[in-house]
Amino acid sequence: MKRILFLLSLAVLAASCQSNNPVLAVEGGRIQGVETGTPGVMVYKGIPYAAPPVGELRWKAPQPVVSWDGVKVCDTFGAPSLQSAHAPGGYTPEFFFDGDPEFSEDCLYLNVWTPAAGKPKAKLPVTLWIHGGGYVAGWGSEPEMDGEEWARHGGILVTFNYRLGMLGFLAHPALSAENPQGVSGNYGMLDQIAALKWVKANIAAFGGDPDRITIMGQSAGAMSVQTLVTSPLSKDLIAGAIIQSGGGISERTLLGRAQFADAEAVGKAIMDWAGYTTLEEMRAADPQEFLNLPWRYLAATLQFPSGITSPVIDGYTLPESFGDAALDGRIADIPYLIGGTLDDMAGLAIGIDRFCLAREATGNVAYAYQFARRLPTDGRPDVLEGAFHSSELWYMFKSLRFCWRPFTEGDYALAEQMITCWTNFARTGNPNGDGPETWTPCTAEDPQFMVFRLDENDKVASAMGTPMEP
Repeated sequence: MKRILFLLSLAVLAASCQSNNPVLAVEGGRIQGVETGTPGVMVYKGIPYAAPPVGELRWKAPQPVVSWDGVKVCDTFGAPSLQSAHAPGGYTPEFFFDGDPEFSEDCLYLNVWTPAAGKPKAKLPVTLWIHGGGYVAGWGSEPEMDGEEWARHGGILVTFNYRLGMLGFLAHPALSAENPQGVSGNYGMLDQIAALKWVKANIAAFGGDPDRITIMGQSAGAMSVQTLVTSPLSKDLIAGAIIQSGGGISERTLLGRAQFADAEAVGKAIMDWAGYTTLEEMRAADPQEFLNLPWRYLAATLQFPSGITSPVIDGYTLPESFGDAALDGRIADIPYLIGGTLDDMAGLAIGIDRFCLAREATGNVAYAYQFARRLPTDGRPDVLEGAFHSSELWYMFKSLRFCWRPFTEGDYALAEQMITCWTNFARTGNPNGDGPETWTPCTAEDPQFMVFRLDENDKVASAMGTPMEP
């Protein structure tokens, strides 16, 4: 009798564990996640969302996932795209203090944090995060981008890797000739679109609402968001957009105005200079050869290789610049939240203002913000200071516990305020959520930003106002 009761207890325990960590069916096969430190919140690491872009798939649009047998336990983040190792100083002690992971051309993997795994009727809001790094660096599992707190606030966070540098954005006549659309480049953007489509098709298994997907990015990720809300391949899949420290209406080429013909000519010139005359040679080459090739070409020829490591207007993935589309009301007609850090404002404020006014002119509004908290430091040398570019990431993900900085109670309170606003926006399209309208849209009549800051007493003092001067 005791043995029977023992076996029944084990069966009940196994069923309970299974319900807490269910096996999910997604494109390619079955997966199981791992528990986080928060009860009920699961993370699924390293889910493939497309086939490895290697061999004959180098410089091709992402292809369907390769199926697997059995249950894939998703307990390890996928490798980031090939990129140069981080040097000492700068962002290395800020975000990359644990060293670089192994980089790989096989990089098309995503990660999901959810409090409702296996509950398709939960229909929680979903946010797809696009990492920054100038289109040549970064990955979706950096410590500041951890999604556990996001899930604790009732949302599902998805992060992912995409092809970077020349492997992600090379345009070349031979590549265009083999392409049904007659263009090349923008492979990294096609990866992002593939990730978005994967989320649309699969997120219900994680408890997410496929009709409530917000895209969010910072720096190059913000520029990517602008491309996605402009592209006919993706803009109808998006319910909201958050553009952080890399957005607005600008005439700068890097912000979405590079032309395909120019990029294609530069791509051919670089490959000819490097001795690659056929696609077979280009695809057979060690991918490491392409890491520093643009800069070696620049050093040898003194010609800047513009447009081969960032998106270009190709008439297919990106038919026009974000700025032109925004001014004429041709971007996705969805809620927008846009802003930057205090130290970014000198270069971004005008572009953010122009975007907000363009939204108003087309009968819509946008919410603007400035992150003005100068991060505390412990006095160590060679670290970033101030409200620097990317500093808000610790706060809007509320991931401060991973950082070495001596954050105060005020910092944690400010982070709670910010992650609440961000997850409110993902849920309702309004950073106020269902609460009082303390954050108002930026309009011609009232061109104010929500300025996130602490006062001299270490208390949250965020308020609407004119952006502070850097």
